[in-house]
Amino acid sequence: MTKKHNHEDPENRWMDTYGDMVTLLLCFFVLMFSISNVDAKKWEVVVKSLNPKAVNGIEQVAADAGGGSQGSPTTDSLDQIYWSMKKYAEDNNLEGSIEVKKGKDFTFIVFRNDIFFDGDSYILRPEGRKVLDVLCQAIQPVSSQIGEIRIMGHTNQADPNKPNPIEGDRFLSSDRATEVLVYMQEKNLIEPKKLISMGYGQHYPIASYTGEADRAKNRRVEMYIANNRAANLTLDQVYSSMEE
Repeated sequence: MTKKHNHEDPENRWMDTYGDMVTLLLCFFVLMFSISNVDAKKWEVVVKSLNPKAVNGIEQVAADAGGGSQGSPTTDSLDQIYWSMKKYAEDNNLEGSIEVKKGKDFTFIVFRNDIFFDGDSYILRPEGRKVLDVLCQAIQPVSSQIGEIRIMGHTNQADPNKPNPIEGDRFLSSDRATEVLVYMQEKNLIEPKKLISMGYGQHYPIASYTGEADRAKNRRVEMYIANNRAANLTLDQVYSSMEE
């Protein structure tokens, strides 16, 4: 008569252990598959909510969690520039002189005129060079993802009731934007053809022409740093799509 085998037999208890191990392995692979498909943006939000002061490394964590093909980050790599400049402004009490915003596929920075230039001058001040050095350091690691850096100079209408002389207004705004561009191009960060300078003169005010505080806001240099998907947006489109 053949002896029947069952799990109660001490000789067959290894089957219980084996079955448990197989079940745990299955659960492990299901968990790993789920993590590999986590949405990178949602993961970034989770990381920032757990540690609001975290800046460095957030983008890499999100990219690693999101997977994707090699050399193609699944998170917006320009966020690194946004967070670096925002932290720099906060750490150096420059929130009134450097305003950092972002939108889909781009980072937008407003530099008040006093941080870059003296009145009626387009010669870059030492303080401005220092700020641009910090910005270039933030750009360098993600330079391959940048499709365009657009540098825009703006002036203020000196007399609320009378437009500025056209020639001086346009040249000053253009020269200031070009001065910033030249300084950045000398760093060899990206292809020169991706660097663009534009002078808008007084024609894109962000405040009224009355009162020195408002006039100071109008005197500024703006920088639009976009990836390839957003390289062709107009300034009006940029303004309408920005987040704080």
